[in-house]
Amino acid sequence: MNKQKQAYIYGLIAVFFWSTVASAFKIALRYNSPAAMLLLASLFSLAALIVVAVWQGKISLLWKSPKRLLIYASLLGILNPALYYLILLQAYNLLPAQIAQPLNYTWAIMIALLSIIIQKQKLRYFDIIALIVCYSGVAVISSGGGKLGEINHTGVFLALISSIAWAFYWIYNAGIHLDPLIKLIANFITGSLLVILYCLITNDMPVLSRMGLLSTLYPGLFEMGLAFVFWLKAMELTEKTVSISNLIFLSPFLSIIFIKLILKESIAWTSVAGLALITAGILFQHYQAGKDLKHKQKN
Repeated sequence: MNKQKQAYIYGLIAVFFWSTVASAFKIALRYNSPAAMLLLASLFSLAALIVVAVWQGKISLLWKSPKRLLIYASLLGILNPALYYLILLQAYNLLPAQIAQPLNYTWAIMIALLSIIIQKQKLRYFDIIALIVCYSGVAVISSGGGKLGEINHTGVFLALISSIAWAFYWIYNAGIHLDPLIKLIANFITGSLLVILYCLITNDMPVLSRMGLLSTLYPGLFEMGLAFVFWLKAMELTEKTVSISNLIFLSPFLSIIFIKLILKESIAWTSVAGLALITAGILFQHYQAGKDLKHKQKN
């Protein structure tokens, strides 16, 4: 099997795990609070990442890499997994999965917009169009189409805020030139410690029942941990980065299918229409940004 086919396989495995996570979050939240669930999930994820690092012979990079970069990576653990997942899981606790998942997906357009602000770039016409289209989708989803009852506005706000935390994480993460797996381990060491401290202070400790543990094991191992390992492997093997990157757009639509099949949620037309608008806005922004970059390179 050639490298490109392997890249597609690894990429699709990662997309599959990310597609099931909305359902997995809702199931796990039946047995634990958002913070308690995150405590268990982050520890499961950290353990999985360390095992992979040992298996790949990279674990020594934890003490051989430049200390300054390791400190920066560790500080980003405040954003991911600590702050991002605390906010996101609370949103999932307040909203149907079919609403929380696409609202969180706005992180993709948020990365583009925050990059413009942080890097002091000019706001382009297509960024404005993409923003309008994406947040029109947010408005459609938030309406619920009258089918889902009254939508919890606090949950909507938290889902959107989580996308900002995730965008900040990836923007600053890109500037830390360490092995990606080592960066994730550094993130999760700090993030897990912060979540443990938060749970101790709030006296919100996890329920260590069989279902409490098993329901958290899946998102901890796969969505928060191993999915990124598979994705990184796909990006390492591919000869067509754009082709692999575009696979991520399958995830939210597959997620809606899993939400219907696993959670038995009755999917509102507004959830599908809003998600389509959000995805269209993101795809439009990526396409136009790519054209803009090629034009600048030619000149």
